[in-house]
Amino acid sequence: MSDQQPYKVERTIEGVEIRRYPPMVLATVREMPDNEAFGILFRYISGNNRSTRRATGERIAMTAPVFSASDSFSFAMPSSYSIDTAPMPLDSRSILERMPARRVAALRFSGTAPEKTVAAKSRELLDTLERHELRVLGSPFLMRYNAPFTPGFMRRNEVGVELLPAG
Repeated sequence: MSDQQPYKVERTIEGVEIRRYPPMVLATVREMPDNEAFGILFRYISGNNRSTRRATGERIAMTAPVFSASDSFSFAMPSSYSIDTAPMPLDSRSILERMPARRVAALRFSGTAPEKTVAAKSRELLDTLERHELRVLGSPFLMRYNAPFTPGFMRRNEVGVELLPAG
């Protein structure tokens, strides 16, 4: 992956980063296993799209992280795209959606990300936030930063959860 979604770290609590993310555009597939959703979205960024900039499909840079939640799998679009300028997916199983600016708590871990590990890290994240009286909005999600062929020991993963606004 070449680019990374920008964020600002407000503070770190017991290894959990409290971040502010600007608005972003996501290409999303819902209600499918991650490996199938990945394939659909990979074809989308490889040119299976309708672009206003070109007569043929446009290749889109892979941007980290890739988001995986209980019901969705999403690629973040490079920050140069808005919802109006991003190429439209040709596969009806993928959609473009706006993600508003938000506050996210994130806990980093390396290695592969099997369900058991993601569940344990999610519990650790939520327990830390509860101890510090930070309220969450929704459920934890997984963020992957490396290509699937990256050796496990070199992978960066995070579990994150949106936080209610401070105050």
